Amino acid sequence: MLKAQGITKRYGSSTVLEDAGFIVHEGEVLGLIGPNGAGKTTLFECLAGLLPTDAGSVEFRGEPLPAGRRKRALFYLPDGIRPWADQPVDWVLAFFEALYGRPRGAGAALAAELKLDRLLKSRIGALSKGEAKRVLLALGLLTPQPLLLLDEPFDGLDFRQTRDVMALLRTFPARGRTLFVSIHQLVDAARMCDRLVLLSRGRVVGVGTLPELRALAGLADAPGAGLEEVFLALT
Repeated sequence: MLKAQGITKRYGSSTVLEDAGFIVHEGEVLGLIGPNGAGKTTLFECLAGLLPTDAGSVEFRGEPLPAGRRKRALFYLPDGIRPWADQPVDWVLAFFEALYGRPRGAGAALAAELKLDRLLKSRIGALSKGEAKRVLLALGLLTPQPLLLLDEPFDGLDFRQTRDVMALLRTFPARGRTLFVSIHQLVDAARMCDRLVLLSRGRVVGVGTLPELRALAGLADAPGAGLEEVFLALT
């Protein structure tokens, strides 16, 4: 679906991303895994066309996808933003419905799935971190682009909320959406994702399913090795 090659981003003498490359397959949940500071958000911003790159290219379904046309193919949902802070949740959901031509009531349906019903009249700026995160997820899921980039979708959620949101997100590939998800909690990533892109200090150190990554890390004879062990072996 999407192919990134040689993505490089520098700030002066500091290299944040170096020759990053991977493929996103249609209809999968792909995880972008790495510690804080690995370059995950920078990579998403480069893919979305928000940051200029120093090198690299992006293709979408076999055709070059320049930065100015990325919004047609993908929607990027950043972490930690509060859009329209003075507006109530139901207004923002209705606005996204109208903006993207979604069926009337689609926002309310997602609000119910994300357990936001009692917050519909609350101002976005008055929500807790976890409540705001779930509203943002509803907005991202209302968009029509075939590829959705989610930066830390579980940040601020408790264990039960994380489990419920994970189950909801897993239903979207069957609805025609491909998800590329940045996650720093390795346990969540292993449960959520079909394949994984491991990012360390701006470099992609592995791409594949967990068994494929175990083999890459020399842990094929240790089928119980978790994602943390694999990541440490590759970095």
